[in-house]
Amino acid sequence: MICFSNVYFEESKGFPNEEKFSLTDQIRRSSRSVTVTITESYRKRVYPKNFLSKLTDAEAENSETQVWLDFSLACGYLKEIKYNELTSLNTEVGKLIYYMMNNPDKFGSSKI
Repeated sequence: MICFSNVYFEESKGFPNEEKFSLTDQIRRSSRSVTVTITESYRKRVYPKNFLSKLTDAEAENSETQVWLDFSLACGYLKEIKYNELTSLNTEVGKLIYYMMNNPDKFGSSKI
């Protein structure tokens, strides 16, 4: 999962300086938060409601990352091919989160 946020970090290095404290910072924060929040959810897996709550937070951060990607494309900071690559990665991470939410028993948690 750390590799996931590093991809966004590396790509955001090419954004204009005027975006340093807005778009660049936001995309880095939200993509990193996905990884951190999934880790937190796993550590709370013995408490099913907390497990699900943290996974819901991770999904929200993943969705936020997608919105920042959309802005990046619209502003011309990402080429469409890179946007499609990152969106595909984002979609796969979302699928993994939903899998964890729908199959908590496979992660040492129980259904609520």
